[in-house]
Amino acid sequence: MSDDTPLWQRMATAGAMMIQGTPQARALGMRVIAITEARAVVEVDWREDLVGDPETGVIASGVVTTLLDNTCGVAAFAALSEPMSTATLDLRIDYMRPAKKGATIRAEAHCYRMTKTVAFVRAFAFDGQDETDPVAAAQAAFMMGTSGRMGQNRRPPK
Repeated sequence: MSDDTPLWQRMATAGAMMIQGTPQARALGMRVIAITEARAVVEVDWREDLVGDPETGVIASGVVTTLLDNTCGVAAFAALSEPMSTATLDLRIDYMRPAKKGATIRAEAHCYRMTKTVAFVRAFAFDGQDETDPVAAAQAAFMMGTSGRMGQNRRPPK
């Protein structure tokens, strides 16, 4: 790809590296489904070791939180014209219902506003095709161009 290729298009070809470069997302088995301009779709499969309530088999809410946070971050990054460091500034999640046992959870995020230093993102998590019945909704803000080097949280453990 040429240097004038938009950042989101460059990301779309290497989107898996963004999620796989984050240890927690990698441990949860997250995978990038799509990246388009200012948008991202990421999924995580239900696994027994991710269950928060053994009696019901419901996936832990922390998995959904991590999925939404990462998906929002990818969408914010896909709204940039040039790569820069990002950090979650604020994340609010409204849990609407438990995810279905055994279901893959898909998060879809859209960076709807970008200022010089903050990206504003909305996202939903679903456990099926019915987009009128989300598992959770998120509203997030990301600080753009934070101090420190890009990908600082992606260092291998010592």
